[in-house]
Amino acid sequence: MKLNELADREGARKARTRVGRGIGSGKGKTGGRGVKGQKSRSGVSLLGFEGGQMPLYRRMPRRGFHNPFSKRYAEINIGRLQAAIDAKKLNAGKTIDAAALVAAGLVGRVRDGVRLLGKGELKSKITVEVAGASKGAVAAVEKAGGKVVVLAAPVVPATQADAGAAGAADAAGSDEAG
Repeated sequence: MKLNELADREGARKARTRVGRGIGSGKGKTGGRGVKGQKSRSGVSLLGFEGGQMPLYRRMPRRGFHNPFSKRYAEINIGRLQAAIDAKKLNAGKTIDAAALVAAGLVGRVRDGVRLLGKGELKSKITVEVAGASKGAVAAVEKAGGKVVVLAAPVVPATQADAGAAGAADAAGSDEAG
């Protein structure tokens, strides 16, 4: 057998059916969609439609709760930090913060901050500034002689609606006093 004699088994590669390419193809004119009706037109999405019967996704009860105030952290394990230090992507002598992790390619997007987790081993003495850290991660960094600085959550200023309600309450209270 030679390289130029290599070929797939018969029927291994089936050509795609090209619809609407003449009546001789057997899939011409209507292209296998039948005649007229909503399903013969383009741009139709009937997924989940059950002919007027209440669809399954509406028969099922809604479950769960979405917390609008939940935080989404970029997570990083101490093992990956050590690997980046060994690969000279991070400088163990400088403070490692979110910007340094993004620059090293360890974190894609910071989102609500970086959270340090304790998987892996750490040998280098490092100082890490993160939005959060697990107890195991803090213990591992301190055992290696470093320290973890957990940054305070940014204070969200009160909305104008809240301030307006407070101002109205103060005004009402001053009328009673006077």
